Amino acid sequence: MNMKQAIFGGKLFQAATLALLMTGGAAHAALVTIPSSSLQSSPGKYTAGGYYTDTLGPNIVTTGGGNAANVGNATGRNDDGYMALSLGFDVTFFGTTYNSLFINNNGNVSFGAGISAFEPTGPIGVSAPMISPFFSDVDTRNSASGVVHYNLTANQLVVTWDNVGRYNTLGAPTDSFQLVLRGDDYVAPTGEGLIGFFYQTMGWSASQTNTVAAAGFGDGAGEGQVLEGSLATDLHLVLQNKYIWFDANLDVVDPGQVPEPALLSLMGLGVLGAGLASRRKRAA
Repeated sequence: MNMKQAIFGGKLFQAATLALLMTGGAAHAALVTIPSSSLQSSPGKYTAGGYYTDTLGPNIVTTGGGNAANVGNATGRNDDGYMALSLGFDVTFFGTTYNSLFINNNGNVSFGAGISAFEPTGPIGVSAPMISPFFSDVDTRNSASGVVHYNLTANQLVVTWDNVGRYNTLGAPTDSFQLVLRGDDYVAPTGEGLIGFFYQTMGWSASQTNTVAAAGFGDGAGEGQVLEGSLATDLHLVLQNKYIWFDANLDVVDPGQVPEPALLSLMGLGVLGAGLASRRKRAA
């Protein structure tokens, strides 16, 4: 019996404890909820299926993790593994600038440390800064499951959990979702941002260890924001065939917002710098 199996009986207690913390006290005050009405329809926006890009890149090869991390396995199939990745560009997140991160199998990326946690306590429930398009107990060991891919280019990383299954070695139904992360110097086109979540077919939120999932951001010290429906049942139904962009300050980008003509010449010069300064100020 592995550690994950051994503590399965304590999952309901952990979830109940978290629920109490989230409905009263400091944890509640530290959490911002992003309205689900901010989500936009994804199919046909950038690709037919709903991803930002269909160029997924190679699969991850885990460098560490927890249960069945399968470190070094060329197929990328694992349960609670993660992969360290050097970005080649800077990303400022909650006031700290990073040039590397960890791609975690369980639906998120983190800074400073890999995360093997599989119980979706939300992005504020882990000890490292986290960007989480869909934090749940992903398990890609079943041959009917896809794996996690990454496409790293100049100033942009795209991570795709493509048709992934769930614990314990379960295949269909699967989830397909994608994270776009851009560097501090990236000048985003109108209607886009520096962080994007993209969702195609989403078949599950629950696994054999949990009944909920979460999407959002956390600073690793209790501050964060989550999409409405996180830590409740059926988040996958809220997210299916949707997308959302966030700016440098982690505010939702209105896809229909068009700058005033007089401001267009200023966008490449001052607006990006102001956004980054605001991002650092907010995180301080």
